[in-house]
Amino acid sequence: GQLVQLAAPMDDAGKERLKNRIRNGNVGSVILAFSATAGNDTQRDTEVEVYNELQRVAVEESRDIEGLLVILNTVGGDIEAGLALAELIAGMEKPTVSLVLGGGHSIGVPLAVAAKKCFIAPTASMTLHPVRMNGTVLGVPQISAYFERIQDSIVDFITANCQIDPDTLRTLMQRNGQLMGEAGSVVYGPEAVELGLCDRLGSLREALCCLHQMIADKRNRIEGDPA
Repeated sequence: GQLVQLAAPMDDAGKERLKNRIRNGNVGSVILAFSATAGNDTQRDTEVEVYNELQRVAVEESRDIEGLLVILNTVGGDIEAGLALAELIAGMEKPTVSLVLGGGHSIGVPLAVAAKKCFIAPTASMTLHPVRMNGTVLGVPQISAYFERIQDSIVDFITANCQIDPDTLRTLMQRNGQLMGEAGSVVYGPEAVELGLCDRLGSLREALCCLHQMIADKRNRIEGDPA
């Protein structure tokens, strides 16, 4: 089939062109790829746009989409938006592969491990740190409890979707001395694989080969099912 790669955000004309190609049966394998960045006013809009695209294209047109490739290069962003995307990816039945290029920091870690297979480039890195918040924070016990609950949710999601040990993950998040002025750790490609955060070292070629193999395996299972 034909391979289509999309980058977020995608304008309305691009979405319509893709839908027409799907309706006409011209797309065999559709791979959705996005690169999220943070630190500017468009971060939340970008995450919401990608989320909507995944809903509108990957879910609504799911009969014709066979696989999902998530390309990550992000310094993090809104926790709830990131976890919403991660939960959506983790809940997909279709073959999914993630590829960390450059960085998969902060909330990018759950996004990376949400896929069924996670690749990381040898020079890419992932930052693990406790939950933090910008702006005014009330000094009341409820805030501390709220942070702990969010932290537990993130740790539970990460450890449920990769091989890292929960105690090891928490230790890396609380480590001092690596990040300036705060707790946390930076792990690079080989260490991320050794820790069990990512499955394999690789780049675009390896990620695509893995995804196409997963798609082929699923086709064979369906064709071989007498039901």
